[in-house]
Amino acid sequence: MNFVEPAEHAELRAAVAALGAKYGPKYFQDCARQGRKTDELWKEAGELGFIGVNLPEEYGGGGAGMAELAIVMEELAASGTGLLMLVVSPAICGNIIARFGTDEQKQRWLPGLADGTITMAFGITEPDAGSNSHMITTTARRDGDEWLLSGQKVYISGVDQAQAVLIVARTEDAKTGKLKPALFIVPTDAPGFEAKVIEMELVNPEKQFALFLDDVRVPGDALVGSEDAGLSQLFAGLNPERIMASASAVGMARYALDKAVAYVNDRTVWKAPIATHQAISHPLAKIKIDTEMAKLMMQKAASLYDSGDDWGAAEAANMAKLAAADAAVAAVDQAVHSMGGNGLTVEYGVAPMIALSRIAKIAPVSREMILNFVAQASLGLPKSY
Repeated sequence: MNFVEPAEHAELRAAVAALGAKYGPKYFQDCARQGRKTDELWKEAGELGFIGVNLPEEYGGGGAGMAELAIVMEELAASGTGLLMLVVSPAICGNIIARFGTDEQKQRWLPGLADGTITMAFGITEPDAGSNSHMITTTARRDGDEWLLSGQKVYISGVDQAQAVLIVARTEDAKTGKLKPALFIVPTDAPGFEAKVIEMELVNPEKQFALFLDDVRVPGDALVGSEDAGLSQLFAGLNPERIMASASAVGMARYALDKAVAYVNDRTVWKAPIATHQAISHPLAKIKIDTEMAKLMMQKAASLYDSGDDWGAAEAANMAKLAAADAAVAAVDQAVHSMGGNGLTVEYGVAPMIALSRIAKIAPVSREMILNFVAQASLGLPKSY
């Protein structure tokens, strides 16, 4: 076990941080407020090889893993330019296609996912299912050599940026009548596919959508992996999601902490910087500790995932996500509190993080569901639901 970051990781971290600094939080927030996408940042990140750093080299990726993609996410978020679609497109969709897709699917989708010229959204959450993915009702039924998909999805990120959505649906087994989850690549311009924006009180360029699928017809090769794979194939894509959510939250915590530290060192009251007061310095020190602990668990989760230990990664990724979310919310709250009224101004760039950091506690999985998982899977306690 080695806690010294390899030179290639340090170099990647520095390069991504430089890209984030080039654009900065003002660019990110201006895009959000003006209804623009962060296209310039996304394009340059793709050209530099950051977006597909985790995808196989033979399909244009960097040939690395989730450890490296998490670095990209963390450093961009720490620069105030966190890209939500990094969680979805290369991490969830890219990993699933790389692991379970056919050769043809890999050739069709992975090069574009790797360089950012293709963006893919991920559709799992439904209005009446929420955290219970066992209750998904979107169905896929065979029609000759094709599939027909019908159902609804909600809180699907970045559909307006995506050329396709990886939809989680259920196929009906003719023998048993039971429903089983399966994954389908659905183009966003397919007939019968409709997306509607969900208005959110968030300063974020990437929007949330409700999806309506009305007998959307896709070819037989739109199915990724096996229709009989069950939940195992689905959750192989959810571990990367939790790792990336952790990386985003760690980055947000670092961003807010850096802003707070700079302010309290500069702000002078009664002839001394307010950082000299323990009421100011101790909460910030605690946030630093909590952020570093969350980062270590995130790195453990990424390492386990990259080694092929899906079950070990699931435990660590859930723990990391909870810890990182708590650290991010505390960091933003303390940054605002340390700055007083200045913390709520546009000038200091922290106020937009209040809502963005709070998302980390509820998405992609709530802290309560993580505690349920740890209680049952790690401690062997009985289910409460």
